[in-house]
Amino acid sequence: MANVVYNALKKNIMNGGIDLDSDTIKVALVTSSYTPDQDSDEDFADVTNEVSGTGYTAGGAELANKAVTADNTDDEGVFDADNVTWSSSSITARGAVIYKSTGTPANDLLIAYIDFGEDKVSSDGDFTITWDAEGILNLG
Repeated sequence: MANVVYNALKKNIMNGGIDLDSDTIKVALVTSSYTPDQDSDEDFADVTNEVSGTGYTAGGAELANKAVTADNTDDEGVFDADNVTWSSSSITARGAVIYKSTGTPANDLLIAYIDFGEDKVSSDGDFTITWDAEGILNLG
């Protein structure tokens, strides 16, 4: 599976429904049983197979120190934030779903799915997502 930018993000950026640097943006972990659908998945209620385990709270974690910048060298917009860690956790996850949180899953707008390439596991330790040096999301 590859990373996915949901079509809902493209629509919601254009109509002002998502502001990546000022809205509450969260990341939730999912198992290998979740298959993202770029076309029909629109809100967090469409996400299935969220992980559960010690140290993980349903709905995931809020992204801190979000920033949106222009990369004039690569001609793209860049969204980035701090890496995310679930401390002292026991989790098995295949990917991460990034979304705008409103507090109501049916209204939480999907942004992107990041595929880890394989199951990642923490056993009573830190589970950390280290974002790419180029940013979490690049739109060219």
